[in-house]
Amino acid sequence: MKTVLIIHDGDGDEVATVQMLGQPVEARRVGCAGDLDRARALIAEYDGQVSAIALEGMPASLHLGPAQQPHTLGASLAAAANHTPVLDGAGVRPMLERWGTILADRAQPGIFSRKRVLMVPGLNHDGLAHALSRRGCTVRYADPLVFFAMPDLPGVGSPATLPRAAAPTLERLKAAPFHRVVPRPGTPGSPRAAAPFAWADVLAGEIGAIRRYAPATLHRKTIIVEWASEDDLADLRARGASIVVALLAGLVPADGLSRWSTAAVEALLVALRPNPDAPLTEDTYLDLLAEIDWSPAITYLQPEDAGVNKFAFVIHPLNVSFIHSHPWFGWTRYLPDDLVEAVAAYFPPLYVGKITGGRSPATGQRVEGYLISLGATPRQMMRHGERFTYTRLNRAAQMAERMGARIMGLGAFTSVVGDAGATVAHEADIAITSGNSLTVAATLEAAKQAVRKMGASDLTRGRAMVIGATGSIGSVCARLLAQAIYDVVLVSIEPEKLIALKRTIEAETPGANVIIATRSDELAGECDLIVTATSAFGQRVLDITRCKPGAVICDVARPPDIGEAEAALRPDVLVIESGEVLIPGDVTIGYNIGLPPRTAYACLAETALLAMDGRFEDYTIGRNITIERVKEIYRLFKKHGFQLAGLRSLGAYVTDEDVLAKRVLADTLRADPALFERTRREAAARLASIPASSKGVRVRQGPRLRWAWAAAGLALAGFGLSRRAGRPAEPAPTEEVAR
Repeated sequence: MKTVLIIHDGDGDEVATVQMLGQPVEARRVGCAGDLDRARALIAEYDGQVSAIALEGMPASLHLGPAQQPHTLGASLAAAANHTPVLDGAGVRPMLERWGTILADRAQPGIFSRKRVLMVPGLNHDGLAHALSRRGCTVRYADPLVFFAMPDLPGVGSPATLPRAAAPTLERLKAAPFHRVVPRPGTPGSPRAAAPFAWADVLAGEIGAIRRYAPATLHRKTIIVEWASEDDLADLRARGASIVVALLAGLVPADGLSRWSTAAVEALLVALRPNPDAPLTEDTYLDLLAEIDWSPAITYLQPEDAGVNKFAFVIHPLNVSFIHSHPWFGWTRYLPDDLVEAVAAYFPPLYVGKITGGRSPATGQRVEGYLISLGATPRQMMRHGERFTYTRLNRAAQMAERMGARIMGLGAFTSVVGDAGATVAHEADIAITSGNSLTVAATLEAAKQAVRKMGASDLTRGRAMVIGATGSIGSVCARLLAQAIYDVVLVSIEPEKLIALKRTIEAETPGANVIIATRSDELAGECDLIVTATSAFGQRVLDITRCKPGAVICDVARPPDIGEAEAALRPDVLVIESGEVLIPGDVTIGYNIGLPPRTAYACLAETALLAMDGRFEDYTIGRNITIERVKEIYRLFKKHGFQLAGLRSLGAYVTDEDVLAKRVLADTLRADPALFERTRREAAARLASIPASSKGVRVRQGPRLRWAWAAAGLALAGFGLSRRAGRPAEPAPTEEVAR
């Protein structure tokens, strides 16, 4: 049986027999307690007696970016043997770090995506820095901080400064003691600046350096190292770190040793070469590593972080009053609304709140969501080109990915602009859904409940109308309604698409009576149920005064198509919102989205539902929502215990007393046609005095703003945002090689 010797810079001896590549190997791990003479004596004693000697924590060479430098002490140890190879792990470390990062990302997709990474240090970890940068990470180097206690100055530690700083850094470290080059846990002699650690989502490098120089609080941070002992995990857990990724755990199946470093792994590979004369090159190691099936250890330190599927959802102000009500922008109510609305459209995406507590009663899977807001109202999104909104949604997707979300939902008008999420899904690295499949399912379920409450026991004998029937939501609503009601009126401003939709429905549902029109006015009075699902704004979508007594209007659009003043004209007509949803679990929505506690819009609920079911895929995108997707999402809805919230009308729940009052009035109007006609004419007269609007936006009147004012407001807003986003740096003392 072959034997390898592992000499480390600490105390204690261990022996273990491991199985690797189908062969047993005895590993002897011996400490030299920092005594170089002791290390040389061990090398001399085992030279020619073992297959390989590993120097653990005692590098023979230093690598940082483009620079390399022999380490005086380590190189002298490596040269002390005449027969047995002496290794420091440099031959396999870059490939192990790159491959280990890939394997960890496969085990937990997105665990590193778009993160801010601080290399602590980057010295001898080029492979890890390279692998993380390829996953969209922003990488900075803490080497000036770790080794020289430099203050956190702008640009110091950035990749741009690495080429010119690497050689001087290595020159100053080439004769440093091993415990300075590979730091150990403990209390530093000089405190380090905390700002770079606070900036980072991920700390990667040496476990000793991280424990020694990182601040006492590492809330929700991910730690990436070669290995981590139980003491290391306990310390990081106490500091609030969230995840530890030990890249080499699992590579060597043995419990006998407390740690396995890249130096030890390289020694094992050298010992197990089929050809003892094979060169000690990356190609030789690569062939051997290809035979090993392994996965890094990913340890969740905080119970609340383990096993949580994360999602994100994009919202935006429905009108300028939403901007005024935000705690950061309350001062904008003193500025002209048009100015505020125009300037806010240019705001970068903002994280505004968190959704916690979601849990499936069927599987126990927990979910957590992040709410990200754009600044543009629907009117501003329509005024600007599609690319304007796409660009901001792409930035929101990158934010979501960095937060750990693996799917992002598009709320309200963001799912309407352009191609309904198709471009965003193509350009984003995480899954995208518009949420419209569940919106359709919840809308139809809410509509069915509302019609029954209004006294229609058999809607199959009635007639339904869909306004905006050629849109992504309207078209599939129309197809499903035709299967249930058989008599549907389709209204759209796109006549050529109406013809195609009529033919589709007639082919899918033989016997269905399908009427198409470009205006709703003439046929609205014949319909028991009217679904509005338009993207129109600044116009009147439906003349509510023409509706038949006791009709139900289900307003799917967000912002809504029917305003409160219009709905009040016909108190016998029930206007409801599209079905809102209760997410299962002890749910807290940490931002006011305009709904009661635990209640979410269906598009948001679809995003949470897909995360709960582990369906991290582009789900509902584009304008062609399939009936199969609607039915599938409804099955998942039932599986995971989601429920429809109570019926709501214009922001308030509809009570049984409300419905009863409407039914009584509707019965009275149906029984007295003359009274109904008089009521309708009076309502029409009052409607004429209400400006035409949709989505809460009236037809624009008056001159446009001057862009000079908009530019001034934008500069003011940008200054405010930058003040909130900035973090002051903390100065630290400087030494030649600081402890």
